[in-house]
Amino acid sequence: MIITIIKKNLLIVATALCVANASFSQVKKDKGMEEMWGETKVSVDALKNGKAKFFDESNFGMFIHWGLFSNLGGVWNGKTYYGIGEWIMNPRMAGIPVKDYKQIAKTFNPTGFDAKKIAQLAKDAGMKYIVITSKHHEGFAMFDSKVSDFNIVDATPFGRDPMHELADACHDLGLGFGFYYSHNQDWTAPGGTRGPEVDKKGKKTTFKDYFYNKCKPQVKEICTNYGDIDFVWFDTPGDMPKKYVVELADMVRELQPKAMMCSRVGYGLGDYASVGDMEVPTKRIEGLWETCDTNNDSWSYAWYDNNFKSPKIILSRLVETVARGGSYLFNVGPNNLGEIPEIGVEFLRATGKWLKKYPQVVYDADPSPWDYKLPWGDVTSKGNSLYLAVSNWPTDGKLYLPGLETKIESAKILNPNGNDVTVHYKEDKNEWAIFDVPFKAPDDLISVIELKFKEGSKIIAKDEALGIYPNTDTELITEFGVVVNAEQKNIRWMEKFGEWKHANQVGNWKENGKVTWKVNVQKPGYYYVNLCYAGEDRLVWKVTTDENALLQNQQAATDKYVNYTMGILEFKKPGKHSISVSLVEGNKATSSLKSIVFTPITNY
Repeated sequence: MIITIIKKNLLIVATALCVANASFSQVKKDKGMEEMWGETKVSVDALKNGKAKFFDESNFGMFIHWGLFSNLGGVWNGKTYYGIGEWIMNPRMAGIPVKDYKQIAKTFNPTGFDAKKIAQLAKDAGMKYIVITSKHHEGFAMFDSKVSDFNIVDATPFGRDPMHELADACHDLGLGFGFYYSHNQDWTAPGGTRGPEVDKKGKKTTFKDYFYNKCKPQVKEICTNYGDIDFVWFDTPGDMPKKYVVELADMVRELQPKAMMCSRVGYGLGDYASVGDMEVPTKRIEGLWETCDTNNDSWSYAWYDNNFKSPKIILSRLVETVARGGSYLFNVGPNNLGEIPEIGVEFLRATGKWLKKYPQVVYDADPSPWDYKLPWGDVTSKGNSLYLAVSNWPTDGKLYLPGLETKIESAKILNPNGNDVTVHYKEDKNEWAIFDVPFKAPDDLISVIELKFKEGSKIIAKDEALGIYPNTDTELITEFGVVVNAEQKNIRWMEKFGEWKHANQVGNWKENGKVTWKVNVQKPGYYYVNLCYAGEDRLVWKVTTDENALLQNQQAATDKYVNYTMGILEFKKPGKHSISVSLVEGNKATSSLKSIVFTPITNY
């Protein structure tokens, strides 16, 4: 296909990716955690009144998961529960009874909370807005609610409204602001989904009771008492009746006409799509969408969770999201004192310093002309420029770019020295641009090269053939292959409880099943071949090319995706080829292929 860079079309229907759990043994099903988000349509009204403009241009926001669960930090009755901390009350975690959970509020006193400090951190990190949990699934309101006394002002010694303070701080700094609100699940409110079935008097309650006694009135409060807000971020609509979702969405639009709602409101009533938790899509998505990710493994604070994403990882995932056409909502979890862990603070500040140097790579940037990330990094665009964000800097002085049809006018490293870069093309017209670059990376995190094109020209890249690079590993994921006699689909599973992993894979193999990729080999020669797969016992895979090269081997298999070296293949000629992988022996129902990786063998 030929991809042409265009400005984002706000009228395109954006589809939230509701990936279904597959039947493979490594996929841990949990119906209570499955979020059915549906699709969302960007309305003509959103385009006319311009409310989508801020979201479309910002591309980077701060998500904050903070609530009564933060007071526990992943511990109940002396035992640590590993997984997402905001679900600790749930039966699949600690299973805390409602009456016991409510008692936690008596010791919740986040005296370290500083709204101005948090808002300034977001600004320093290069984020353009904040979305914070006003009420999560456990039902505790982090704001001054007159509807329910189960809130931070009435039920805790803290006695303040931190949401009011944070809203004011964001407005003062020119940041956007919005609320997360769990509109369907409420584990402590009678009638709420997975909540008590009877009220204090023992009377049976219904979802209707919950909706009109708590949900709708509280959403009215957050849409009324905090000035202009930019987002209302509903979550997990599940099987919530449509009439209530419509009523809620209509009220939000009446009270906060400029506020954007994500697709998790349900029934296609959002203004933009929200893809799966902790997922950076591997393929371009059209329309308005975001992905939400978190700075470690849990969304809310957990005492043991020290697995923070480094500045380079944050920036890589941010750029990859923008390159696929979306916005990146990055979460932090304040602790019981209301303070963001210092490691996360330091890493976000380092992220912001990079963004201050290279703002054009992210803000108001358009997608890459390639549907997918490249082995050395990723690409965003703006006007007549492409920005090559190189996270894996080549050590041999050569950077390769495949399939670019539009002529490059100039290439320049973006740093204080502003060094020009020489570019030349492979003479046999295999559409590889080759850049002579310094042996040392210009930036410690991600280096940026700006390519300029003739004003008004369309930047076109052919990506019907995936590049095989001569100086770095090349991973071909199954999403970009053609599958015959097997099943290709996205799956997700949990590692720890609530820690989602995602993969596009091929499984349910039939007779003569195979995956075939079209590739563009820059340099002929020998390459190690690794397959990334999951399965049972031992599996035999076969890899073939259009040059009649054959590689077949048996390796072990586990229920986790692991890279296994299969052997060596030779490409005899440069240029366009096809590569196929098939399962020869093994359980066809449980064998799952994720990708094939080529590692060039040099200096022999």
